Amino acid sequence: MIVFQNVTKSFMVRGTRKVVIDNLDMTLPTGTSLALLGRNGAGKSTLLQLIAGTMAPDRGEILSDGTISWPVGFGGSFHRELTGAQNCRFIARIYGVDTEGLQAFVEDFAELGRHFHMPVRSYSSGMRSRLAFGISMGIRFDTYLVDEVTAVGDAAFRRKSRAVFVERVKNASAILVSHDMNQIRQFCNAGVVLEHGQLRYFEDLDEGIKFHEALMR
Repeated sequence: MIVFQNVTKSFMVRGTRKVVIDNLDMTLPTGTSLALLGRNGAGKSTLLQLIAGTMAPDRGEILSDGTISWPVGFGGSFHRELTGAQNCRFIARIYGVDTEGLQAFVEDFAELGRHFHMPVRSYSSGMRSRLAFGISMGIRFDTYLVDEVTAVGDAAFRRKSRAVFVERVKNASAILVSHDMNQIRQFCNAGVVLEHGQLRYFEDLDEGIKFHEALMR
């Protein structure tokens, strides 16, 4: 489970403080794949980074009883001067997984070619997303955080990404952000909607989608 205890996160925007997560006090269940829905700018990507621990809240804390991936669509935590392969090996050591095994999986999966052995600073955003997705799928997590990443690449790469993601979440939880409701229905079986800094949980995914679409109107 993932537990939010009075979590608040805000940013300064043009001299005004904007509260994105507002004193959130909630528990999300594990063993399910959750769709994280909300309008643009609601704070979905921020919430994923808070859950992953790549961003700190202003106050409160987030607790979990399992391992959590970083947001798969977020490549900002890579060392820019290291190559993709070096970043792989570094992350493998941090998470205690087989270094050579992870590197081989990612090199084959991400399809970066010679760029895999070039500094990450030379990567496009799509290449960083492929690297991040490959490393995330190469490590077994209890909960995967996914931010639109299965939209990266051509049709063949998207099919491959969906296939490996489906395989991973057979034995894990996931929190997925996507604007594609067909993708949401394919991968998720429950939903949460982020609005005005608060989460509303829907055990029935279709009810969550209807609530989200009503807010969008």
